[in-house]
Amino acid sequence: MSLAEQNATFSLPVFRSADLMVVSGANTGDALSFAEELEHSDVYNLSKGARMTRLSVQPRHDETLVIASDTGAGHPGALLHLDSCLTLMSPDGQTTEVLLLVEVDDEGGVVEIYALPLAALHFKTDYSLVTIDRDSTRAKLAELACVFFTRGTHITMANGAQKPIEDLKVGDRVLTRDDGPQEIRWIGQNTVRAVGEYAPIVITAGTLHNEHDLVVSPEHRLFIYQRSDALGAGRSELLVRARHLVNGHSVYRQDGGFVDYFQLLFDSHQIIYAEGIAAETLLIDPRTRPALPAELAEKLSATLSVHAQKPHLAYEVKESLLDRPDAAEILRRASTR
Repeated sequence: MSLAEQNATFSLPVFRSADLMVVSGANTGDALSFAEELEHSDVYNLSKGARMTRLSVQPRHDETLVIASDTGAGHPGALLHLDSCLTLMSPDGQTTEVLLLVEVDDEGGVVEIYALPLAALHFKTDYSLVTIDRDSTRAKLAELACVFFTRGTHITMANGAQKPIEDLKVGDRVLTRDDGPQEIRWIGQNTVRAVGEYAPIVITAGTLHNEHDLVVSPEHRLFIYQRSDALGAGRSELLVRARHLVNGHSVYRQDGGFVDYFQLLFDSHQIIYAEGIAAETLLIDPRTRPALPAELAEKLSATLSVHAQKPHLAYEVKESLLDRPDAAEILRRASTR
């Protein structure tokens, strides 16, 4: 398996099919199924005792998806099909999108169906099935795997100046950790509801020697250099996902309202400085490529083919090493400015 494939693995919080049952409509009494068996206006409830689990997904270069070895659900190595994106509506008119992933066996038979809600689902709430979309599923899944900075984030430029990310332009030269000044090739921007997997992570001032709060997307990886191997990772240089540092006080999820997200793309995957913290830029690999505008992917195809070959991609820390409330403090003490 290539380095690009190894580092494309990502973890998704999902419900199993039996966790969402039809309580009214044509399929009353049935569990959630795939698109061909669904009926508009069917009403779903979360089952008593339903709980989310982590489904670890490994995209491959042939654009197929398999379940990764460190998964909390499903069978490692099994094939996953991206089925559809459902829109569910609660009685108060609020809508929630849910991505369906179908695990199949070697003969193509359905083993399990997983529901990935893009906003929180609540117990004792009726959710009517409003739309079934089969066209945008891969792009929506790709968005979850992308890394975003938020409006107001100060980026260190090639000349040392601190510039808000919303003021950057294509061609601006940004200071990178590994390759010095590099030009921005593309800037992506979108505004989304800050709920569920789209809710950003706030790393408060001082937590990792940052002067101001750093607010990033949950999958965003930060680069940490330890003076000593405080985590037991076996190396000094680490990449740590923001969501793995959440402790409810110095690092927390900012849920509610809307958030302006920005992506920075360079000729190769880079580590830049945001609010003084070394943080990654957009990595183009099998999981994130569908999120790019088609014309951009075609224009930069030769450059993007080498995006995932940087040696720092091997530095990512497993979630198990960070599963402790003082992980951020350990890294702060162990790291240098």
